[in-house]
Amino acid sequence: MLESLYLNLGQHDALSEQEKALLADAMSLERYVAAGEDIVTEGTRPIYSTLIVDGLAARYKVLEDGGRQFTSLQLAGDFVDLHAFLLKTMDHGIVALSPCHVLAAEHGKLKTITEQAPHLTRLLWLDTLVDGAIHREWIVAMGRRSKISHLAHLICEIFVRLQVVKKTREMSFHLPLSQAELADVLGLSVVHMNRVIGTLRRMNVINWTSHMITILDWERLVMIAEFDPTYLSMTREPR
Repeated sequence: MLESLYLNLGQHDALSEQEKALLADAMSLERYVAAGEDIVTEGTRPIYSTLIVDGLAARYKVLEDGGRQFTSLQLAGDFVDLHAFLLKTMDHGIVALSPCHVLAAEHGKLKTITEQAPHLTRLLWLDTLVDGAIHREWIVAMGRRSKISHLAHLICEIFVRLQVVKKTREMSFHLPLSQAELADVLGLSVVHMNRVIGTLRRMNVINWTSHMITILDWERLVMIAEFDPTYLSMTREPR
């Protein structure tokens, strides 16, 4: 069940069998979360950090008027709240956007890892740094990219991240988002969201049928998105 986590961390540097065993030992509670249900609720103080084994989730904030903004998408192999180990109180929520299979790593055992396994600790630290880098890219996209470029960038990012954990099929991947949820990602109305998707279709860079996206022209999609995967730190090197 931890293969996606091993692949995710292993893209940055090699994981030893001992490190894999430490991660496996840290996992305790296994649960299934329905689409639309919070995996972690804002304002809570988790005593464990949650790993997505399978499914799609999102970090989000809700304004007083009920408006919701997603700030990142969380995929298989992602710890959705590893930072809660140190921050303690969650300042945002994490909602399942599809049925999610999750595992929990007890904070006490994560503390033991930080004391006994410095290399694994650095890889987990890097995992939270990449989360921060993704947030920065999303801020830039929200503030400065055209909506067409923003959506193209999101598709590039999700495709590359899913490739790492072997959740793509050639140039296709499953994205179980409703158009209303996708509108929350891009900060658009549903009507405007439909137009943006239609534009990328007419440009013949993607085919989007139901929840399956197929990239027809990767190079052109990257150009439209101005996508540079450096922020995902995917170079495998000593850490």
